[in-house]
Amino acid sequence: MLRQYDEGQVAEAWALLCGRLAPDGLLVEGTCDEIGRRQVWVALDRGGPRTVTFAARLGGLDRPSDLAERLPKALIHRNVPGEPVHAFLRDLDRAWAAAAPYGDFGARQRWMAMARTVAADWPVVGGPRRWRLGELTVRWDAVAPAGRA
Repeated sequence: MLRQYDEGQVAEAWALLCGRLAPDGLLVEGTCDEIGRRQVWVALDRGGPRTVTFAARLGGLDRPSDLAERLPKALIHRNVPGEPVHAFLRDLDRAWAAAAPYGDFGARQRWMAMARTVAADWPVVGGPRRWRLGELTVRWDAVAPAGRA
């Protein structure tokens, strides 16, 4: 929803939207490709961003970093060396490559093996139930722009 804004406007827009949430409300802000095969979204509550979810139709995924083109505005220009989101996507790709033998059992098994590997080093939220759906969620503070967790 905020892709048409400048990156500098995101924090203000998030604060405005989240300030209007019910005490237990949740805002989901993100984007997907034209037919919903690749998605990335941030979950926010009244306190701000909590998590980032990377999701894909696994059968058509070459590598997890292909999801970078769907990063929310707050992260899309931060996918550069030295930024946490770049490191996360790099680690996803490395774990995906290492999980290649699982591909013989299907893309879902490969994704799950990748997720298990990444969860050992990153604060992954959730587990196999979501991974089976082609989703992987990480805490916002782990991938937030450098100096803005």
